[in-house]
Amino acid sequence: MREVSQVKITHSFLKVLYAALIAFAVTGQAMADDEISGSAFVQEDNTLRISGNIIHLYGIYVPPTDHTCTTFIRPMPCGTRASLALDFKITGDSVHCITMGSNADGSLIGNCSAGGDNLSAWMLQRGWAVALPNAPFEYRAMEKIAQFKGLGIWSIPVDNVRRRR
Repeated sequence: MREVSQVKITHSFLKVLYAALIAFAVTGQAMADDEISGSAFVQEDNTLRISGNIIHLYGIYVPPTDHTCTTFIRPMPCGTRASLALDFKITGDSVHCITMGSNADGSLIGNCSAGGDNLSAWMLQRGWAVALPNAPFEYRAMEKIAQFKGLGIWSIPVDNVRRRR
């Protein structure tokens, strides 16, 4: 009797698995992380647009373009320089992202790379971003090193860098 019920359970499991595989084949969407690759454009809010998808870089916050850093002479935009740095980094390279989630607005969160470099780590190492509270420990360490070296946004006094999202 026990063998018969195990066969029914196995048969039912195989039906469910088969249905999931068909659903995957029809929709083209994986149940795990999706991959998006192609030419990327840096948006004014420091997100990437790849194949019609808006992607926030995983684990970091980049000051928006309207955020200003103050100097003793005049206010200067620091988000714009971060956008330019990211744009120069990805120019000529295909960007490859593995999506790690999505936001309420439909944008994606992605672990992205270009030219063999992780873009989140690259931005942090050059001082153009801050690590989010839930970022990997390595990201927080990269931020602290860039801050100590006075790189990027840390090269001038910053009004108030807030970690949003």
